[in-house]
Amino acid sequence: MRVIEFIKKHPDFFTVLGLCLIFYFIFFHNIGTYALMDVDETRYVAMARDMLNSRDFLTLKLNGEYFFEKPPLYFWGECLSFLIFKQVSEFSARFPVCLYGALSSFLLYFTGKRVISRSYGVISALILATSVEFMILSKFAILDILLSTCVGFSIYCGFLTYFCKEENKKHWWWLFYIFSGLAVLAKGIPGFVIPFGTMFFASIISKRFKEACKPQHLIVGLFVFFSVIIPWHYVMLQTHDPLFFNEYIMKHHILRFVGSEVLGRVQPWYFYLITIIVGLLPWTISIICALCAKIKDLKLNHIKNFDFNTLSKSKQYLVLNSIGFLVTLLFFSISKTKLITYILPIYFFTSCLIGWIWYEFITLNSYEKPIKFSIFLQNIVFIICGTTMLFLNILPLPKEIITLLLPIKWICSLTLIIFSILAIAFTIKSKRALIFGTYIGIMLVLSAWGVPLFFNLDYSFGQNDLIDYAQLAREKHYNIASFGFGRRYSIMYYYGGGRVTFQNNKNYDWLKNFLTASNSVVIVKNDDLAEISKKINFVTIKTGKKYTLIEGF
Repeated sequence: MRVIEFIKKHPDFFTVLGLCLIFYFIFFHNIGTYALMDVDETRYVAMARDMLNSRDFLTLKLNGEYFFEKPPLYFWGECLSFLIFKQVSEFSARFPVCLYGALSSFLLYFTGKRVISRSYGVISALILATSVEFMILSKFAILDILLSTCVGFSIYCGFLTYFCKEENKKHWWWLFYIFSGLAVLAKGIPGFVIPFGTMFFASIISKRFKEACKPQHLIVGLFVFFSVIIPWHYVMLQTHDPLFFNEYIMKHHILRFVGSEVLGRVQPWYFYLITIIVGLLPWTISIICALCAKIKDLKLNHIKNFDFNTLSKSKQYLVLNSIGFLVTLLFFSISKTKLITYILPIYFFTSCLIGWIWYEFITLNSYEKPIKFSIFLQNIVFIICGTTMLFLNILPLPKEIITLLLPIKWICSLTLIIFSILAIAFTIKSKRALIFGTYIGIMLVLSAWGVPLFFNLDYSFGQNDLIDYAQLAREKHYNIASFGFGRRYSIMYYYGGGRVTFQNNKNYDWLKNFLTASNSVVIVKNDDLAEISKKINFVTIKTGKKYTLIEGF
């Protein structure tokens, strides 16, 4: 009893402690037990390793060549992690991005707690942490999670100017500009367009534009913003102009936004709507059902008579998040170049909006019918999927697919079945908080123990061959190249240093000359072996599922 009383007297401490435990399993557990993924993980981590080894912390290089696609903030974080853990490994490479994911989730907790309540902060933080796209990319050593984190901190510092004392507003505004500057150093243009655009429209709707433009907010804020972003950009322009200007500013910022032909990533305008629907799992069906019910009750007068400043704090917070959602969606949707990872910052706003629906469902039993309907629907589907996987061996599928799925069979089946049965049982008994807990449980188990299995499943399609050959070449001190299948940076990373030759074109004269050099090996696709054997003589060192390692006579 004394322990319970002690916990009740210190709710904030034990709430944070509980979130730390949950976030450990969602973000950090097992992150060093599976290899880095082609293409971006291996590329960026190898670049950070080269930065640390060269002690040149300003100029990015990839495989010995200048790399002006990205700013350096991500790579500085990687180098710091390598120094702290005194090694370059899968764990030290992924630790920073996992930390960014956890910090982002805590951001929603503390902001939600400050504006609405502790319970709402917990709910919105857990929804962000368990949204499938955010969860996976927070365990993936690429730049997008750092951009998302910096953008999130910038915007929510801006939001807090609406809910703080007058004397503290300038400090939140200054933090808004600082984090926006860091977001620019994380990934360029989105780092200031999304925060500045969100706060611009928020200030218009709230009729607080003059407040945002006060010299102590705007002038000082812009000063610290430019103080963050100018030094590195200035040094790069002075040192590497015009190459830096043409590559970094023109090609990888302006042209990739207005013309997808630069990178070949054209997608339709609705691409991110589909991405968000999938990326919000397991919360998607509940939000769709709740919104459908809410739209029926929406009246035109509510829109005509809208006045931000007469709303309660909670509703103001939801309006601000809605603005952030729309600005982010619009910015990335009008871009010609689209990848699923770009939209990551939007999950801050969706988590707060979905969090409010679940908060009202748990505390006030609002949205009872749509939420309960979504629970029955989704968990019945989960049970069917989990049960189907139990009988994987007798399904009418190719043996190769069955063999690939067997390693993930039990964890997927048992997790889906057990937690889905619990969710349905809790729904019948109206244990609303426990229903929410089953969703967290599913994603926690799949994140902590399932993600490594899913990654290893992906590697089996050929990356395992590349890793094996690169490590063998490193041990035998071979010069290594790939032939005819583009750049696979797992070769470069697991080769462990030194230049890797990527020969994309099928130039057989080049291949013959490279193989005749001493201590040289080449990775080729199995499908190309027959054609290569007609052109040149070679010796097979090792054959894998998709690739073969060869050397000359």
